[in-house]
Amino acid sequence: MRLVIARCSVDYAGRLTAHLPSAPRLILVKADGSVSIHADDRAYKPLNWMSPPCTLKEGAGEDEGVWTVVNKAGEKLIITMEEVLHDSSHELGVDPGLIKDGVEAHLQELLADRIETLGEGYTLIRREYPTAIGPVDILCRDADGKTVAVEIKRRGEIDGVEQLTRYLELLNRDPHLAPVRGIFAAQEIKPQARVLATDRGIGCQVLDYDALRGIEDDKLRLF
Repeated sequence: MRLVIARCSVDYAGRLTAHLPSAPRLILVKADGSVSIHADDRAYKPLNWMSPPCTLKEGAGEDEGVWTVVNKAGEKLIITMEEVLHDSSHELGVDPGLIKDGVEAHLQELLADRIETLGEGYTLIRREYPTAIGPVDILCRDADGKTVAVEIKRRGEIDGVEQLTRYLELLNRDPHLAPVRGIFAAQEIKPQARVLATDRGIGCQVLDYDALRGIEDDKLRLF
């Protein structure tokens, strides 16, 4: 991971345009290729970012100090450095991943057991489907036999949609699985997360934990 602290301005050009005027900011360049710009007052949320796959070109000569980040859709993030205060790179290695809390893990277990909750004709491929950047919570097929990746959260926020987007990018490179679409499933989905998911063609599913537990209890009583 590369960390750069610099006084810079940022311009985004894509489906819309946005401008961040000059100010000191933290720029993160991660091993997956993503680039994000952070201020000191927004917790973990970036001011602007570009998700992978994307390319970063650092200007030279007259363009020295200008970074241009371009994604596969041709959208651009242009970072103009006025003063670099810090620039360092660090090898973090492979992250072991998030250990889900009891409710989230149980939601995954319940939904996998009753995969038809997502729709009639759905069938489970497997839970915790492995990818190079971590396991997908559930991989399944819909009634038409198309592959569906499901990311499960207790509270659905933008970072969960971003996580599922990265999984879909990888899974759709596998000819045995593609095309793969996504479903973002949570007990509560924030409006901003729903808008982002819809924009990226990802479905949203609100999960009723108590109802799923009731289904589980009924099933156990039958046996």
